[in-house]
Amino acid sequence: MDRHPPTALILIGTLALFSAHVGGSEESPPPIKPAAPSKPAPPAAMDRTAQWPQWRGPLATGVGPLAEPPVRWSETENVAFKVEPPGHGHATPVLWGDHLFLTAAIPVGEPFEPVYAEAPGAHDNAPVSRRHAFAVIAIDRWTGEFAWQRTVRDEIPWQGMHRSGSYASPSPVTDGEVLIASFGSQGLYAFDLAGEELWSRDLGDLKIKHAHGEGGGPALHGDTVVVVWDHEGPSFLIALDKTTGEERWRVPRSQGTSWSTPIVVERGGGPQVVVAGTDQLRGHDLATGKELWRVSGLSANVVASPVSDGRRVFAGSSYEHQIFFAIDLEGARGDLTGTEHVLWRRSRGTPYVPSPLLYDGHLYFHNHYQSVLTRVAAEDGAERPGPFRLPGIRNVYGSPVAAAGRVYVTDLEGTTLVLRHADPPQILARNRLDDRFSASAVLAGRDLYLRGERFLYRIADRSDRQPQER
Repeated sequence: MDRHPPTALILIGTLALFSAHVGGSEESPPPIKPAAPSKPAPPAAMDRTAQWPQWRGPLATGVGPLAEPPVRWSETENVAFKVEPPGHGHATPVLWGDHLFLTAAIPVGEPFEPVYAEAPGAHDNAPVSRRHAFAVIAIDRWTGEFAWQRTVRDEIPWQGMHRSGSYASPSPVTDGEVLIASFGSQGLYAFDLAGEELWSRDLGDLKIKHAHGEGGGPALHGDTVVVVWDHEGPSFLIALDKTTGEERWRVPRSQGTSWSTPIVVERGGGPQVVVAGTDQLRGHDLATGKELWRVSGLSANVVASPVSDGRRVFAGSSYEHQIFFAIDLEGARGDLTGTEHVLWRRSRGTPYVPSPLLYDGHLYFHNHYQSVLTRVAAEDGAERPGPFRLPGIRNVYGSPVAAAGRVYVTDLEGTTLVLRHADPPQILARNRLDDRFSASAVLAGRDLYLRGERFLYRIADRSDRQPQER
């Protein structure tokens, strides 16, 4: 990789310095070459914390607790494989055992006259101009070979999207038994890990605000799949049986469009679903859907997903106004707005597109989707040390991740800064790849995986000669 002189992180509003060491048209989806069959290990034999089963990792916080990913890489250093999956998609892959699972929208057929959205306030949008095959793909995590590909729907998307978006943005989720993949208006699908479809559900068409495209993936806990259906039509929260797809409950919501993925938190009387949406953060009983508590104050157009340490929930947004707060879950019931359950709140430097990272008692989050990162103590919201600008980083859509005492931030243009998780943070490396990245990084074992607009990379330290188990 290219070597650069030491670089200073410039603290906003301070003079503190941090040391740095940086170093075509097709009639059908293209065929893929299957890898040698590989039977997934039984779920009981897998340590969930060593997998990456959902887009924010095994803890839904952005952390790989057992991972030790590389620090430095480039197009010519520490790239174990670089493969080009068919189609396009911003969904973060998930990983279980020997396989990565991702979704893609693959253009098929000839282009037609572009159709632009007529939604109120539509702007900066890409038109519909192709039919697409919506596919779920499994890739060998070690070699990059394709294990299987399943096309679940082949049709013209009913509405366009923002020019920076994709038709495959919701990330899948797995528990080692089933894989749940959402394509929003194109349906929800369940597979086993060998690629056999188990069930599917069509929840209707999402009428997205400004026609900016769909996002927000499903959550999976135990035998329950949870989907948030927030849009400019009748919104709802729905729970399905993971084995059959049968509806367990459905709760109407008053929220408009959001792109946030729900999380499930184990606390008190049992697991609860935590959902961020327009104006409100809410907690629902996972078994019944009953609303347990709510807090007002979020903005509209919520994208960032909440995070939790099991005792508290942290959530924020910044579309119309900036807000970030911490909620005490102990005994949380009813409307918590303005009560002592709101442990702390802040109104500056809050996230929009990237979700916060909760790591070792600290929260990291971007100002909007810019290259300004804030680090605060989860306990009291105190800045540790405060907002700082990330040199060489521009707009960030993927969410920060962490492992082995390091924080990884990847921007749209293909640059990843690796920071030491310390007070103050220090830049360990600046790494560059020749692609654009909206998906978040995946951390597992000694590997880091990055899904770009064109390529899927496996980053592995080639100087580490210790064999990895398969």
